[in-house]
Amino acid sequence: MPANNQQKGPGGPRRGMPHEKVAHPGRILARIFKTVFRNYSLQMILVLVCIVVSVLANIQGTLFTRTLIDSYITPLQEAARAGETVNYSPLLYAMGRVALFYLVGIIAAFLQQVTMTYVTQGTMLKLRDSLFGHMETLPIKFFDQHAHGDIMSVYTNDIDTLRQMISQSVPMLLNSAITVVSIFISMLTLSIPLTLVSIGMVAVMLLASTMATKVSGKNFVAQQKNIGRLNGFIEETMTGEKVVKVFNHEPETIRTFDALNEELYQSAYKANAYSNILGPINAQLGNVSYVLCAITGGLIAINANVGFTVGALASFLTFNKNFSMPINQISMQLNAVIMALAGADRIFRLEDEQSETDEGYVTLVNSEKNERGEIVEADHRTNHWAWKHTHQADHSVTYVPLEGDVTFNHVDFGYNDDKMVLHDIVLHAQPGQKIALVGSTGAGKTTITNLINRFYDIQDGKIRYDNININKIKKADLRRSLGIVLQETNLFTGTVADNIRYGKLDATDEEVIAAAKLANADGFIRRLPKGYETELTGNGANLSQGQRQLLAIARAAIADPPVLILDEATSSIDTRTEKQVQEGMDSLMKGRTTFVIAHRLSTIRNSDKIIVLEQGRIVEEGNHEELLAKKGRYYQLYTGKRPELAG
Repeated sequence: MPANNQQKGPGGPRRGMPHEKVAHPGRILARIFKTVFRNYSLQMILVLVCIVVSVLANIQGTLFTRTLIDSYITPLQEAARAGETVNYSPLLYAMGRVALFYLVGIIAAFLQQVTMTYVTQGTMLKLRDSLFGHMETLPIKFFDQHAHGDIMSVYTNDIDTLRQMISQSVPMLLNSAITVVSIFISMLTLSIPLTLVSIGMVAVMLLASTMATKVSGKNFVAQQKNIGRLNGFIEETMTGEKVVKVFNHEPETIRTFDALNEELYQSAYKANAYSNILGPINAQLGNVSYVLCAITGGLIAINANVGFTVGALASFLTFNKNFSMPINQISMQLNAVIMALAGADRIFRLEDEQSETDEGYVTLVNSEKNERGEIVEADHRTNHWAWKHTHQADHSVTYVPLEGDVTFNHVDFGYNDDKMVLHDIVLHAQPGQKIALVGSTGAGKTTITNLINRFYDIQDGKIRYDNININKIKKADLRRSLGIVLQETNLFTGTVADNIRYGKLDATDEEVIAAAKLANADGFIRRLPKGYETELTGNGANLSQGQRQLLAIARAAIADPPVLILDEATSSIDTRTEKQVQEGMDSLMKGRTTFVIAHRLSTIRNSDKIIVLEQGRIVEEGNHEELLAKKGRYYQLYTGKRPELAG
């Protein structure tokens, strides 16, 4: 993603995944090999053996050319000219033996390619699973500070360059290195002068090869389709990361990703299993070098005193033709390795990001009252919840009813320690109260709701939930007790019912319909082509903004949380649709502690308490009538008039 497209998040601009030069290439390369060998050590040993066998089979075949000409063809010609009986049996036997070596080399090359494809695709499968599973453990702060396009690039471009390195560059480098050494030794045994000529021409060819570019990659329909589905799911998940965490949907999200990733693995393995063997097997023919060696070698061979035969010349010319190819491959593959190391560096940086920490020990449990009227834990769903508080001092257990009492006690917070955005926030939301947060853009309204969810941790003060410090509550249990409807609605690929059920995975169809009715969404859902089974794609692009918002309200309703957070849920819809959505939200808010961030102040007139924020501080507090009577900041925001001009 270009730098000028980076998004801005809390605490400043989002920074992308690092693009700087790789600092420790050796360390990264070692980690890549460790990742591969950890799961496929036997397969990699087999690949190395296959490469050696394949190279040696080709070398011995080329060396046999000298024997074929000098020891078989020439004597047979002389015997035929002399009128002697010609016996072809030794020649046929020798050729059969060489053919057998070639066959072994072909089998080794094929086995190497198939095994390497298996190793590569298996490594990519495990790496993507590991990356995605780890990403789901990262805090919201990470996604605020990193451009989503750059994170997506890790899953696409960086992993693909690493795939090419493992599947192509590493085997080619090994093959080329072994081939160069083997051919060089063979050439020296045949003729030192011709070897020097070949090396000189190879230097010229290497200089020319730096000006060439490598064309690679075949695209396969099934593989690309699955890559698109996988990338789309990753992007959906990152866009809706808050929703995922609020409803504790991480395990289900990882399971869905694993299934899509498995489909990609299967299609990619089948597409690439036999394609790699069809890659380039011959380098550019060094015509000038070949001609020079042919002329020079011919002149030397004419002089029978030097012991350089026609058979040796034929073998050497074959080696000359093949000598430049592996050297060019080494040059090109080293560039590919450098590119892959840069991608691997970004992959490992993401893998090494610190997961979200959770020191909480207070959990949310089903509760009921025993015969003495005491709250106890239930082993079945009771629709009554309590905080199970195991005290650290004496390990005694107390149960606190889940009521939705939220208190901010002198809270200070900053996305960075050197820049506070909230200062001395004091507020108390009693169970069932509707608290409205208003103020200018950037005043800190959304930040307050993010602190209730513990998307971020405060620098000073305390936040208590039902009189329990939220730092003591396990994050998953804390978020399970909260419902949230955001300004930007995130819908996921699946049916309408699936999207509502996101708030409660085990919800029955009857509960889904009841939640939709509560949210005032049942009417439009039944008018859809397939009702609740209508498939949604592209973040619900086939629905209006108001309909999407009603589904978000139904999703929060089915979770039945005691505390609701409504973050400017009606700011992006028209006035007519707003009435429908507002009716759904009013039904949802009954009996629940609700924090409302309002774009239109007319929607929060009936709030029990209105908190006015400016520059991270509470400047006014009261109900609608009280604040209008003060003719302060709220009066100005509501009427658009400056207090001194009123009246």
